[in-house]
Amino acid sequence: MSQSLPQTLPSLSQREAIADALYRAAIASDHHDSALFNSAWAGEDVSMEIHDDNKRVLQGLSLIRTNVFNKVGPMDTTHNISMVRVNYQDGADTAALTATSTAQHASSGTGRDPNGTKYTVGGEYSVDLIKDEAGVWKIKKLVLNVIWTSGDAALMRPPPEVDTAA
Repeated sequence: MSQSLPQTLPSLSQREAIADALYRAAIASDHHDSALFNSAWAGEDVSMEIHDDNKRVLQGLSLIRTNVFNKVGPMDTTHNISMVRVNYQDGADTAALTATSTAQHASSGTGRDPNGTKYTVGGEYSVDLIKDEAGVWKIKKLVLNVIWTSGDAALMRPPPEVDTAA
């Protein structure tokens, strides 16, 4: 996508603004929009955990960008988030939310191919958030608990390294 999507939206309630941080991260992945992705996170001192057959912990936004955004962003993806529940006390600068998601993945340019390789993940998010100095809610810690998968998981693995010494 050539144009960045808006990083903030006017007239959101506090609960909507809190959920919007997770929506920004997901939409940014679907559109490979790095500015929008960065706007969802509370700087470099953040973490993401992925609980599937393994437990992976990514400390720092740079590592999250390298291992998640830079891998998923170029793909044909849709991340659908639902059943969002926000835990927030009026006036607080911290909040938490839980949500469910279904994320569909296909290699870049193959999403519309009915016979193309696909990988779908169903899971639950647990997210800790903080409000920054400008009043924008951002993700401090995100945990994805993978509940089920369907399709070819190899799609999510990095390509094999090519031996260039030969």
